[in-house]
Amino acid sequence: MKKNSDKSKEGSGGKESKCCEVKAIVTIDERGQMVLPKEIREAAKIKPGDKFVVINMSRDNEFCCLSLMKVEELSDAVKGKLGPVLKEMM
Repeated sequence: MKKNSDKSKEGSGGKESKCCEVKAIVTIDERGQMVLPKEIREAAKIKPGDKFVVINMSRDNEFCCLSLMKVEELSDAVKGKLGPVLKEMM
């Protein structure tokens, strides 16, 4: 019996599915600011003035991961979930 040690595959095309990967390492300055490399800003279509939600994940009451999500994406997700519920209530 063959062990399934292969990474996730996408469809039957055999392409690897990449959920998360390290794209860059950034440094926080003394004011708590960081610079996202230009290549990442371009790939993510991040423009000056864009707003983000900072989402943390914890393990054993300690931060283990921070994620950024564009505010518009969060708003759309919330509307998608709450919109139908609110319509039913009215």
